[in-house]
Amino acid sequence: MDLLKKIKKKNMKEHDKQSEMQVSWIENSDSVSRHFQFEPDGRLSVKVLDDARPVHQRVVESFLNKFFPSGYPYSVNEGYLRYTQFRALQHFSSATLSVLSTQSLLFAAGLRPTPAQATAVSWILKDGMQHVGKLICSNLGARMDSEPKRWRIFADVLYDLGTGLEVLSPLCPHLFLEIAGLGNFAKGMAVVAARATRLPIYSSFAKEGNLSDLFAKGEAISTLFNVVGIGAGIQLASTVCSSMQGKLVVGPLLSIVHIYCVVEEMRATPVNTLNPQRMALIVADFVKTGKISSPADLRYQENLLLPGRLIKDAGNVKVGRAFHKVVKPSRLPELKEIFSEERFLLNRGNKWTDMILERNATGEDALRGWLVAAYAESMDKYSYYESNASVLQDAYERMNSIFTPFLSELQAKGWHTDRFLDGTGSRFAW
Repeated sequence: MDLLKKIKKKNMKEHDKQSEMQVSWIENSDSVSRHFQFEPDGRLSVKVLDDARPVHQRVVESFLNKFFPSGYPYSVNEGYLRYTQFRALQHFSSATLSVLSTQSLLFAAGLRPTPAQATAVSWILKDGMQHVGKLICSNLGARMDSEPKRWRIFADVLYDLGTGLEVLSPLCPHLFLEIAGLGNFAKGMAVVAARATRLPIYSSFAKEGNLSDLFAKGEAISTLFNVVGIGAGIQLASTVCSSMQGKLVVGPLLSIVHIYCVVEEMRATPVNTLNPQRMALIVADFVKTGKISSPADLRYQENLLLPGRLIKDAGNVKVGRAFHKVVKPSRLPELKEIFSEERFLLNRGNKWTDMILERNATGEDALRGWLVAAYAESMDKYSYYESNASVLQDAYERMNSIFTPFLSELQAKGWHTDRFLDGTGSRFAW
């Protein structure tokens, strides 16, 4: 009888152990939902949930993901669809009229009908490459929200690259269409990136809800100096740059001045939204000095070329890696117990700490996780802990004790904590 009880008890323990090991979650990345599950033997099974959709539905959703904002129709106000329909028709009619006007201008310039037809088609194809570049760049909107400064600089580098190819086109007249098309392709990507980052940059300067006024005045300054620049360009083209040698000297110099000015513009911009780099800088300053930096304080500390660098005083946090690459099945129950009431999980490694966010996590949730990681890093330096779980537990309790006043002061400094702009980072859902 005792033997039967022991066998039964053993079977129940094995069953409980297997139940604990069968952990599953849904991970959202790049608009695709996948179901992950750790099997009892430790294997990871993955199922793409979108495979169950009909083909026509996948085509429609792919179209919406490419041409409509994330979360459409719930992420926009009423009337957006009608606005978009008429905007599309407006651009269609404008582009058609542009083709006719290009052809007519070439005729008016003295080109005879037959060669003019070929020239017009080549010119239109060259401009068409710009639209291809715009379409490709439109997929990167989330990354631009997260790092508007970096993408603004990237846009101007691309624009100068495209312009440089156009300047060099007389050296290879037989490759005019290819070189000019490639130049316009780069400029098309640049135009989208520049326009997409314009709003968050202007928003960072709007102190009294005066975004439209800032935008209008900024465009007025741009227009004025564009006109002045066109005049200077005409003067240079008729003097110093009348030869190819002059253009090869003046062109790079103007490009260097252009990029330098854009970098200085971006360094001066106090962006007040939370992304991985700015959050790490805020937490690092707070842990070291006990003070919270404002957007203006941090603007010159941002690394515009390598925004993903690890900051030791902020816990060496990496955010957005795929859930199944971060957490092993054996560690998951322990982490879930520590962070049972949170929308994040932290897993400390030898070189960095991974933070993975739940699908609906806000900037406040990310801040809580980042503070835990930073405190764990600082506590581990000066104290001996038997396990990562114990240091995380102590760091979590310390974070809870200071978070409310920390958040209040952060918001008072002008930071927007309602969202965390992690670009295309992976998120999970239980």
